Amino acid sequence: MTRRILALVVAALGIACACGRRDEAARPMIQNKGSDTMVNLAQAWAEEYREVDPDVAIAVTGGGSGTGIASIINGTVDVANASREIKPEEKEAARKSTGKDVVEHVVAFDALAIYVHAANPIPSISRGQLACVYAETGGCTKWTDLGVEVPGCSKQKIVRVGRQNNSGTYAYFREWVLGTRQDFKLGSLDMQGSKDVVDVVERTPCAIGYSGMGYRTPGVRVACVAGEEGDPCVEPTAETAATGKYPISRGLYMYTLGEPTGAVARFLAWVRSDAGQASVARLGYAPLPPERRTAPERRTGAP
Repeated sequence: MTRRILALVVAALGIACACGRRDEAARPMIQNKGSDTMVNLAQAWAEEYREVDPDVAIAVTGGGSGTGIASIINGTVDVANASREIKPEEKEAARKSTGKDVVEHVVAFDALAIYVHAANPIPSISRGQLACVYAETGGCTKWTDLGVEVPGCSKQKIVRVGRQNNSGTYAYFREWVLGTRQDFKLGSLDMQGSKDVVDVVERTPCAIGYSGMGYRTPGVRVACVAGEEGDPCVEPTAETAATGKYPISRGLYMYTLGEPTGAVARFLAWVRSDAGQASVARLGYAPLPPERRTAPERRTGAP
């Protein structure tokens, strides 16, 4: 009798475990990958959306815009994050690989800020001066070449901090500052993540770096940027990023294969809603204007 009861208990436990596995397998999982500029924002969205729809799990990883776009080309993610627009040849590669067209969703705006150490007195910087610092043909190697002396900076030698070449931030900065005919000067410190750039600048008096405006800390200054020499300089803010007044402003994107459906469609609609855009503002980015937002989609049968 005891053996029979034990067998029944084990069988019942097995059924319960099997049910649990089926429930877990049936739970929608959104794979979200890409831009390091957006990774903090994407993680915040994933955590907050858990309260909106507990039945949906969202896995967020960074790696850079290039990594996210490569994943959408291969069809291994549901949503790719990018701080640059996808290229025509990347769209074509996705079409050949998956048979689907890539669909772009603008989810926020960002200003690509120019960071210097808190002690750096430079009042503003122009596109030409940035090219002089970063371009392979640029002759600016010392802060005195830009007309300032930085306290604590040995020999006034500029330390250039940037991103690795799989980064959308790298690609956007290169295009805006250097154009298509120049490359970066060798010898810069190329960081994996957006936060890493600001961390290096914060502890290095001689440094200059570029990163998303949402990564600003009290230990750095953000330089006012002029498009061309003699133009008025503009501070990177949510308003100047959203309106395009800041010279190095850009969209932040999520890409899907085809028009999203089901759980992915509901999540992206929530991201573009007032609730999702509140997180954009809280993390220091520029939200979509009200006319570009959406009403969150609801599950069939939801109240």
